[in-house]
Amino acid sequence: MTTPSSNSAPSGFMEGNLLKNKWIYRFFRSRWYPGIIQWPTLAIFAVIMFDLMLGPTVTHDNFGSAMTWVLWWPVIPIIFLFMGRFWCAICPFATVNDIVQDFVGNHRPVPKFLKKYGVWIIDALFILITWGDHVWGIVDNPVGSGVLLLLLTTGVVASGAFFERRMFCRHLCFLGGLAGNYAQAGMVSLHGTPDICAQCNTASCYKGTEAAPGCPIFEFPKTMQSSANCVLCGDCIKNCPNGSIQLTVRPPTTELWFVHKPKVEAAFLAAVIMGIVFVQNVTMLEVWGSILSWLEGVTGTTSYYVNFTITFAVAIALPVSLLAWASVYAAKYNKASFVDNFTRFGYAIIAFDLAAHIAHNLFHLLAEGKSILYTGVAMFGVDSHDASPALAGMPVIQTLQFGLLGLGFLASLYSVYRIAESNHEGEVVWATFKPYALMMVSFGILNVVLFTLPMSMRM
Repeated sequence: MTTPSSNSAPSGFMEGNLLKNKWIYRFFRSRWYPGIIQWPTLAIFAVIMFDLMLGPTVTHDNFGSAMTWVLWWPVIPIIFLFMGRFWCAICPFATVNDIVQDFVGNHRPVPKFLKKYGVWIIDALFILITWGDHVWGIVDNPVGSGVLLLLLTTGVVASGAFFERRMFCRHLCFLGGLAGNYAQAGMVSLHGTPDICAQCNTASCYKGTEAAPGCPIFEFPKTMQSSANCVLCGDCIKNCPNGSIQLTVRPPTTELWFVHKPKVEAAFLAAVIMGIVFVQNVTMLEVWGSILSWLEGVTGTTSYYVNFTITFAVAIALPVSLLAWASVYAAKYNKASFVDNFTRFGYAIIAFDLAAHIAHNLFHLLAEGKSILYTGVAMFGVDSHDASPALAGMPVIQTLQFGLLGLGFLASLYSVYRIAESNHEGEVVWATFKPYALMMVSFGILNVVLFTLPMSMRM
């Protein structure tokens, strides 16, 4: 076995493999990748942290807030769609983890508890952080945003100091959980070539070589069948001695149709994300104040903690309950267990999650996008308070939002059919399809209603 030349792609690479392009191949094998993107990203992150903690205390005037919640948060799901978990390769938290590990890392094995329950912990953290954002106003307070990022940085530093590789990214990062789900609906896939890998008796793609360290997220490309935990760091491309690694483009949602080892915690997170999209939309509506007043009358308390928590719990319970109902109903016909149905068909929600998430954040990006420029120049004393932050008008924004919702609905609906078709035969396919189709229609109606109502701005 010989190490591939850094100047040209191996001749054995299959059609459709982006690494057949010598420029792409050289870029991924270069010692500059991904550092050439990591370090500028880390520098920008440092500026954002500085402004969040020491800059203007009003969100409307804070460059760090604009960069985080008007640019990064809306763009991140779009990156997951088109480039998989590429963000995780250049994420500043991952870079900090690697730096700490190089200097003081003890490289201890990941605790078995985290290996077994890590995704459930990620689910819980994602729910907790979303709840905390609303009750403590994290997004609406620059210092609150800064404290959240500092807490994440602290977790990353502790993880890098004590445990091997990127333990935090794999088992504790709430954004990593979201990325893992969305990447499976994404358009990029990295994997080994089965015929070549079958003849390989090394594990250099996992363990690492002098060319690059082993997979930071503990994945073995030889057996990897999912994009959920591939961060496109390029290390396996540098390390593979046989040119087996392929980087291919595929139709969105393809992976969701044939998940080899579906996980109930990933399906649960998919349903939870739909509920979080609901609650994010509800609390940004101009009628949210009226809804709160009604809740106060029902509960007999003016406590925002209580009334929002009730709203939050209902919003999350709704899609989980609909998925559970559809799974019970489908089990009558396909004879699969409730857990099996819940798990397999929960993955179909991911496409709709991704579309609804992008549609919601599109409002911030297009209605408030210029605030990034205005708050940026304000750091140098240029005042632009009277200028409109909008990049596009509401008719354009809503047209794009409804277009995304339509695509997400169709993608999830088709995913339901393909999952049913790949696991059942004959009339059972349609009997299984119907309850999940009704579930998707319910999600679609709720999203359309919420996106039709006027929203308030963040900046």
